[in-house]
Amino acid sequence: MILIKALLLYCLAFSQGVAGEAVLTEIAARLAKTPIAQGDFYQQKHLKVLHKPLISTGTFTYHQSKGVIWKTLTPVASLLLVNESRLLTGQGEQAVPAAFGKVFKAMLGGDLAALTDGFAITGTDQKTVWQLALTPKDEMLQKIISTMVLSGDTELRWLEIREAGGNVTRITFENITHPAQLTDEQEADFERLSP
Repeated sequence: MILIKALLLYCLAFSQGVAGEAVLTEIAARLAKTPIAQGDFYQQKHLKVLHKPLISTGTFTYHQSKGVIWKTLTPVASLLLVNESRLLTGQGEQAVPAAFGKVFKAMLGGDLAALTDGFAITGTDQKTVWQLALTPKDEMLQKIISTMVLSGDTELRWLEIREAGGNVTRITFENITHPAQLTDEQEADFERLSP
C-alpha cells in the first residue's frame, strides 16, 4: 500500500544529471519492453518515529493492458490490484486518477516517455546502470513527497521515496521475469477489478 500511495502522489527530484528527453531516450532503449513483467519485492519503510524500519516482502505482476497485482506476503498478507482507473484493496474498490496508471506503465512497463507530461526529468545513464529522478510540476504533490529516485539496468531494480515529513521507503525489485502469459490465478485477480 505504501508504494501505491507514493505512486499515486508521485513526485521525484534529483539535482544532477542529463537533461530529461536525452536521458529518457537512452534509458528507454535499454529497458525490457514486454507485455508482462513479474518478480519479487523487498520494501523497507523508515519512519522518523521508529528506530528500525518496517519491512515487507511480496510479489508483483505487471500486465500492459490489465494493470498491476501487488501481493504483500510478509509480515501480513494483503492484495492490491490497480489498473488505469480502479484500485482494489482489502478495504474495497475506488477510482484513481488517470495519471496513476501512467506511472505504473512507465515504471514497470518501460514506457518512461509517459512521465514527461507531469514531471521535469533528470538522470544519468552509465554503461551498467541508470538512475532517474523526476520533479513534479504540480505544487500540491511536492508538499507530500519530496523525492523519488529510480534506478536499474534493463529493468527497474530500485526505488526510493522520500516523503516531505522525513519518512523514507526503499523498494528493491528482484527475480524479474517476462512470461508469455498470465497464470490462471493472476487472470482471476485481474478479473476482480471493475471494467
